[in-house]
Amino acid sequence: MIRIDDISYSIQGRQLLAGASATIPSGHKVGIVGRNGTGKTTLFHLTTGKLLLDGGAITTAKGLRVGGVSQEVPSNDVSLLDTVLAADIERAALFKEAETAEDPERIGEIYERLDAIDAYSGEARASSILHGLGFDREAQLRACSEFSGGWRMRVALAGVLFWQPEILMLDEPTNYLDLEGTIWLENYLAKYPHTVLVISHDRTLLNKSVNSILHLHDKKLTLYQGNYDTFDSVRRAKLAEQASMAKKQEAARDHLQSFVDRFRAKASKAKQAQSRLKMLEKMEPIASSVENAVASFNFPEPTELSPPILRLDGVDVGYDDTPILRNLNLRIDQSDRIALLGANGQGKSTLSKLLADKLQPMEGKLVRSSKLKIGYFAQHQVDELHLDETPLQHIQRERPQEGQARLRARLASGGMGVEQVDTLVGKLSGGQKARLSLLLATLEAPHLVILDEPTNHLDIESREALAMALAGYQGAVVLVSHDPHLINTIADQLWLVKDGTVNRFDEDMEAYKALLLSERGAGGAASEQKKKKEKGPKVKRLSNSERKKLTTPLKEEVTKCEERIEKLEKMKVVIAERMADPNFYAPENAAKVEELTKKHGEILQAMEKAENLWETAVEALEVARKK
Repeated sequence: MIRIDDISYSIQGRQLLAGASATIPSGHKVGIVGRNGTGKTTLFHLTTGKLLLDGGAITTAKGLRVGGVSQEVPSNDVSLLDTVLAADIERAALFKEAETAEDPERIGEIYERLDAIDAYSGEARASSILHGLGFDREAQLRACSEFSGGWRMRVALAGVLFWQPEILMLDEPTNYLDLEGTIWLENYLAKYPHTVLVISHDRTLLNKSVNSILHLHDKKLTLYQGNYDTFDSVRRAKLAEQASMAKKQEAARDHLQSFVDRFRAKASKAKQAQSRLKMLEKMEPIASSVENAVASFNFPEPTELSPPILRLDGVDVGYDDTPILRNLNLRIDQSDRIALLGANGQGKSTLSKLLADKLQPMEGKLVRSSKLKIGYFAQHQVDELHLDETPLQHIQRERPQEGQARLRARLASGGMGVEQVDTLVGKLSGGQKARLSLLLATLEAPHLVILDEPTNHLDIESREALAMALAGYQGAVVLVSHDPHLINTIADQLWLVKDGTVNRFDEDMEAYKALLLSERGAGGAASEQKKKKEKGPKVKRLSNSERKKLTTPLKEEVTKCEERIEKLEKMKVVIAERMADPNFYAPENAAKVEELTKKHGEILQAMEKAENLWETAVEALEVARKK
């Protein structure tokens, strides 16, 4: 259980929490929601003790492991698999101690604990988690230094999932995942055996993975039972009821005040007027509690073009004379709403750049309408904004002929508040920067908008506002997103980018999820082995060097197991010799006899567990040798 009791916290004079309380029962899966900047991440830091409370207390049961992803794993020569295995510090320490332990009682305790934490299946579990997050077996054996920061964040996430703390805390975990990784994670969290706290703006993940919502609003915490849709429905009803009550109260106040104003000076009604005046003074105002509306997104309306606006015939595209996608035969009309599916690295961004005229075809023919205007938003563009300039200066560069009033109106239509227009971009939030980039990308009233991960810095309400804007937009949309809700809301076509080509996926997102989970699903490494076995000779076998990388640590484990068994065998022989001596059982040795008998039993138990561990290691080695 996590008990949050009347907590308060301020940062730089700004109060984020004031008298906030909530109780989270053990085993609950809780989504933490609230507008950007309300203090959700701060609440995590207060829970873990990284920050100190101004008042109140947060308590958890003693001895519980609390874990989350604090930073990416270092760029070093350790393999991804070994990095994830090392994340469970207790498991690693027990295996190391087992190599040198001499006391049979302690050896028995070590093996008992290893069995309790399911340590023997560690490699299979770690491999399964990495596989679900997008790393095939070959990638799992490569060094961390070979991967970018975003991919190393996935390894860090895999590490904490493998460690399996009793309280798992995840802060926007889907920000560094693709759609496929997000789908796998929502399924994994739904089955996680302990308490989960997850800060997320991903509506689908909050619907699929949690059973409670902790809402941070107006410096207070409110726990709602149910998933995000349930919370949203209850919350809206509550706001509507409060607004209605506030309206009725205002009408009652107006009626009382009218009576007071009319009859205060009239002697016959003076007492009644005074009575009503006292009623007014005692009447506690009911706040309507209507939250500030989220600024909308507005895309300029494009002119209408004849179909198709873009066509690809036998196109190859790639980098440095190396094709990434081949033989593309695609067509886009102005009414199309297309979502690109496929794991990171398959070529979604390459296709987006081709359509946006950022890459040229290597082969084939790409035909665009002569009047076609394209708006292109990619996540890196947010990072390319000029931090020492204001949004107004950015748009002035694009529209030097327009007056300030017109430019400010354009910024307002894109959701930039009056105070933000003249604020340096470096001081804006991630969501405000994303809004500015989207505004700049659609300034020319494009006929085709290409959006590559547009929601990374947007909260749930802003994502809904973006979806509404896209629904009303009169041009074509090509969308790359890890947000399944946005895809479901906007897309009427799904294109699967996989194995060097692009094909229409004629089923819906639920069918795609099922397909993905069958490939990456809960069976993980075990299901991967099963698929390889079913495919028989068609499966690509590992090279000698790859097989050596895989089998070497397993051989070492087998050797260590054999050494442990040998050590225990010697200890058993020594005890057996003493127990075979008739003189040992003299009355004065009764206590020693009892102690030695107990040790003998402990050694037999330790040997049984050590032999089981040896059998597991030998089986894993045999499987690896056949790859």
